[in-house]
Order: sequence, then C-alpha cells, then structure tokens
Amino acid sequence: MIDFKFGSRTYIMGVLNVTPDSFSGDGIYQDIDRAVEIAERLIQDGADIIDIGGESTKPGAEPVKTEEEIKRVIPVIKKLSKRISIPISIDTTKSEVAKQALNNGASIVNDITGLESDLGMIGIIREFNAKVVVMHIKGTPQTMQKSPDYGNLIEEIKDKLKNIIEKAVKGGIKKENIIIDPGIGFGKTLGHNLEILNRLSEFKELKQPILVGPSRKSFIGKLTGAEPCDRIFGTAASVALAIKNGADIVRVHDVKEMKQVVAVSDAISRSGDK
Repeated sequence: MIDFKFGSRTYIMGVLNVTPDSFSGDGIYQDIDRAVEIAERLIQDGADIIDIGGESTKPGAEPVKTEEEIKRVIPVIKKLSKRISIPISIDTTKSEVAKQALNNGASIVNDITGLESDLGMIGIIREFNAKVVVMHIKGTPQTMQKSPDYGNLIEEIKDKLKNIIEKAVKGGIKKENIIIDPGIGFGKTLGHNLEILNRLSEFKELKQPILVGPSRKSFIGKLTGAEPCDRIFGTAASVALAIKNGADIVRVHDVKEMKQVVAVSDAISRSGDK
C-alpha cells in the first residue's frame, strides 16, 4: 500500500493524457511507447504519482465508450507498471476501467464525479483497497460551465464532499484512503476558482488530504490571456498559493517547473513544522 506522509511535504501528481482531445494540447494517442517515455520523463522531473487518463473532461467534451477508454489506458498502465516504482493513478469515472487499471498496476482511482457516475466504483475501490480521489463537480463536462451558480460556494462544496466521504466509508472504502479535490474549473466561474484557492484551508475541516489541480486551467488564461501551453507561470502562482493554503497534492502538467515551486513553497509554508 502507498505510504503517503501527508503534512510533511506536498506530493506532485504528473498528468499523462492518452487522448486525442486534451484541452492542454499534451494528449498522446495510440502511441504506447511515447506515453511510457513521457511518464518516465515526468518521474525524472520529480513526479510522485502518474495520473493516466483516457477520456477528456474539458468543458463540452464528448463521453468515451468504456471499450475505447480501456483500449487507450490499459496497455500504457501494463507497460509502465513494470518499469516504475511510484504509484499510478487512473483518471476515470467508469468502474470497469478502474478495475482493469487496478488489476494491471494502478493503485489510485481519480474520479471527477466523486463516485457518483458509476454505482460499481465504490465496490471496485473497496475490493482493491485502493486510494481514491473524489472531486466536486457541478453538472457534467458537457454542462458544467453553463452559468454555474452557488448560494454559498465553499459551504456547498464542503457539504457535497462530506456526503461523498460518508457514502464511500459506508460502502467499505477506508477513510484513510480518501483524498478530496474541490474541483477547480469543474462547474466553477473565474471568481469561484479564485475563491476556492484563497479559502482552500477551510477544506481541512473535512480532515482528508487535499488535491488541487489548477494546471493550465482556463481561469489562468482569462487572467493572463495565455494559451494552455504558455500558462506555466500562472500555474506556478496557483500551486504556490494552494500549498500555502493547505494542498497536499498538486496535479500538474509541467512537473519539472512545478518541482521547484513545490520545493520553495514547502520550505516556506511548512517551515514551522520542522
């Protein structure tokens, strides 16, 4: 089982998209060797976890059939798991994809729907004693950015995540295996994203490790005018402030650059813990 020491440092989750339609332009499609090569480079650059996804979740993205998603991710996981020692995460909302990934070397499930799109997901995670990232999303990738509205943003997200945690534990998932993600960019406006990052420490009330994924997101583009591949500095600022406000894991595309951001941010924000 993975032995994360949350609180001692921030962990870096490197993104590996094996899709033809990644929002950030970094997707690798139907090239297993290239995907493995990129994953190994991410590890050399400082990734602690590799998160592999076979279905784009950008706003408006069309769903991918289970068979196609399996075809995209499982060969990569099979080959990669034989070559690396760090944890592999499968970014999926489908229990069959999760099952096959966990059977072939993955040990974390990253579910953007918070275990709500597939009733079989909880049982699969319980069966493999896997860790799970449960994210808050309002709507679906097809609808989430159509005028998202909240009465009390932070309280609503916290309440939803609390309910997801309770449901997962009731379904047999160990509480210590649950990681929460407030869902930057998933059913959130620019203002919502900024408020989440600014008030991230309030999610500590849920007493679970916190993952934040601001990397190359559109809110950075709205603030800077930069295209996805040119949002490194905007991502760096978001990562630094997320760490200061309590993030335990940051999910990023540009691992080499964010490794420096994490090292400096940890030295500053965790200095009192040493």
